[in-house]
This record gives sequence, structure tokens and C-alpha cells, in this order.
Amino acid sequence: MTDPLHAELLRLAQEAARRAGALLRDGRPADLAVARTKSSPIDVVTEMDIAAEKLITDLISEHRPDDGFLGEEGASTEGTSGIRWVIDPLDGTVNYLYGLPTWSVSIAAEQDGETVVGVVDAPMRGETYHAVRGEGAWATGAWEGERRLTCRPAPPLEQALVSTGFNYVTEVRTHQAEVARKLIPLLRDIRRGGSAAVDLCDLAAGRLDGYYERGLNAWDYGAGDLVAREAGALTGGRPGERPNPSLTVAGAPGVFEPLQELLEAFGAWHD
Repeated sequence: MTDPLHAELLRLAQEAARRAGALLRDGRPADLAVARTKSSPIDVVTEMDIAAEKLITDLISEHRPDDGFLGEEGASTEGTSGIRWVIDPLDGTVNYLYGLPTWSVSIAAEQDGETVVGVVDAPMRGETYHAVRGEGAWATGAWEGERRLTCRPAPPLEQALVSTGFNYVTEVRTHQAEVARKLIPLLRDIRRGGSAAVDLCDLAAGRLDGYYERGLNAWDYGAGDLVAREAGALTGGRPGERPNPSLTVAGAPGVFEPLQELLEAFGAWHD
């Protein structure tokens, strides 16, 4: 049975993600413009990123005023309850800016430093993914009711479909392109969707065999990592590490291990 606190956190995360997703989908202005940039001139934030994060933090604070926050667009408070919300209000901002459909709202809840709830809402797909630690991963979409997610049985690595992403700092993405060049002959193919949260949920749903990316932050992978793990995937960073900004790796058991070994050999984590 789900812990009552975790059930409360899940309901709140689902409601916040649903509202933020609707705001982003229905409220996108025709003349959407860049509000500011981050790591480089092409790493952008729009007014809608900021509005969605405010909607999420206001809603959660209304119900749980003592919780802490870590948000991509600046929400950062310690809290006193032992619960911290890790929020990416718009994962896939450049896709959203261009009108591409692969973007999402990602909300994770941590209890004493461990992720216990994750929700990823992908409004343009009409799909929402969620997980509670120890309770499996689930999704709603065009099908009836909730569907339990299970990652695909592992194929040989040369038949694995793997997704990745690229940084917005030129030197970093140049190195990432070199790693991808080495990997492509060893895989079925590589995909680049543009939303880490969606990629991790696609892995959970059996739409991918593996995923890796350098340069992610906690809000990028917080919810998706839990969804993937609860669907049976393995996740980590460099060997022996958890996912972190140096490297995030995820895959079905049997794909994860050789993929992680290759990424280590190719220096995918290189600073």
C-alpha cells in the first residue's frame, strides 16, 4: 500500500504538472520570445518557463508551505519538512520555442534526499507518466485507464536504439558529437528528442533501449529517473555513481552495462 505521505505528494505533483502543462499548451503566445539566456546565447528561457514554475511553486506552497524547492528557473528554498520538490517547469524549451511537440513538465519530490515521487507531463502527446518509489511506473494517454510501464527486454547492443542530448556550450557539444560518432556504428541508431524527461519516460515505456547525456541537472532527470527505474531500467552516471551532471546513463538491464562501459571508454563524462 502506498505511504499516505507519498500518495499526497503524488496527487499534488500530478495536479501541478497538469495545470502547468495546460498553461504551456494553451497559453503559448504566437509571438513567444526569449526572456533571457543561461549557459550560452542559444540556451534560452522563455516567459512561459518562468510562468509555469511560478504556477507550480505557488500551488505546492499553498498546500505544503514548509517544503523546499529546487527549480530550474530559480526556485530555491530549504524548507523544514524533509520534503524538497525538484522542478523543471519546461523541459525542452527550444522545442517549445520552435513549436516542436517534444517538451514536458517534470516534477519530483524528494524525502530526506531520496526521490519518492516523479511526474512527467507531456501535453502535446496527451501523456502523463508517474512513479512512486517501490510502486512501479505508470502512464495515462490515448488508451483507457492507467498503463503499467515496463522497459523492453534487452537486445544485443548492436540492435539497441539509444537516445541522447547535446549541450548548448559549443566546446561541450563538440565533444558530445565525437562520442556519438564513435557510438553510432555500435548501435542500431541514436535519437535526439530534446527533452531528457521524455527520453527517460520513453525508455520506461519500451520506446527506447537506452539513454545517456552529459550536463544534465537534478531537475532534468529527477522525475524521469524514478519513472525509468520503477519500470525496470537501470540508471547511473560513471561506473559506481548515481546520475549527475557529469553523466547520466539509463537502459534496460543488459543494455545499461555495456553502454555505460563504452561511454566510460569514450570519455563521455569528460570535463
